[in-house]
Amino acid sequence: MTFTRRSAYERIRLLEFDWEGADVNLSDNTNRWGAHPAALAVLRAAGERSLYEYPTPYGERLEAAVARRFGVPVEWVATGCGSDDVLDCALRALGGPGRRLVFVPPTFSMVVSLALANGLEPVAVERSGAFPGAAALLAERPHLVYLCRPENPTGELLPRAVVEELLAVPDGPVVLLDEAYAEFAGESLLSLAGQGSRLVVLRTMSKAYGLAGLRVGYAVGDPSLVREIEKARGPFKVGRLAEEAAVAALESSDDWLARSLGEARENRERLAVRLRELGLQPLPSAANFLLVPVEGSARVLAGALRERGIAVRAFAGLPGIGDAIRVTVAPWPQLERFLVVLEKVLHKRAGGGR
Repeated sequence: MTFTRRSAYERIRLLEFDWEGADVNLSDNTNRWGAHPAALAVLRAAGERSLYEYPTPYGERLEAAVARRFGVPVEWVATGCGSDDVLDCALRALGGPGRRLVFVPPTFSMVVSLALANGLEPVAVERSGAFPGAAALLAERPHLVYLCRPENPTGELLPRAVVEELLAVPDGPVVLLDEAYAEFAGESLLSLAGQGSRLVVLRTMSKAYGLAGLRVGYAVGDPSLVREIEKARGPFKVGRLAEEAAVAALESSDDWLARSLGEARENRERLAVRLRELGLQPLPSAANFLLVPVEGSARVLAGALRERGIAVRAFAGLPGIGDAIRVTVAPWPQLERFLVVLEKVLHKRAGGGR
């Protein structure tokens, strides 16, 4: 498969980000239960100083909070303007011309674009059935391997053994593990990162914590890798208010996060049951969304839903899947509204009238 910088750019630009004005937005996998209350309290109490003074240069307060949260040395932590920014910095620091980034499609849509922008050669390892093992990834002679767990857009939780086997290879590639949705899975491989490990775990405050509008991300990994990522990062990437809000959310002792995660998991399974009752076959998911293969054009189906006030994400021609819509899990009244509209649209597409 050949990738060009232009085609990667166009893929990103052509994505449907049409949620503005939708009655129910189930398109972007943010926390539909809202923002973390501790972060909201910081924003409501913020004074003028939070606007006219610079933040810490490298997110030092956020680094310390992440280190405390996960019980790791602060030198193992880097921060950035969302986890995609941290990924960009990692590719810039660890990549370059002549180096290969291996990944397994379908995956996070920005990977190819960021790889090309940083001079890397993106190499896709196609799958047929189960997730490819470490041997298939290593056969492509990668310098870097990008993995997403749970996967986006499928929600799949790739086997832990794949990561462990990659890390066990002497002088093997650096593994960039995107755990944007790990909180919803209730499982993380962050404990594998650290001294002597070639693993860098990328996390975000956008999803489970409901802070997508503040753009806060971080990475945990071996200090020698983190130091190079920070060199590529540049100062003042995390705004002052964003840093304060993220620290408050990470250090909060209330049960808001646990409650919203629990309800999201419960509604995910409940939604899957209802979709199957409509004749659809959503893929198993460990994230806060379901990917639902559809007959015909996913864009047409998403457009019909959007006309009725429901925003979902459409994917065309996913490898091994075909067309599909991705539906963010939300409080049940929002999902009920989606299901009612979806049933009407499917009935109309089947020739059942209005």
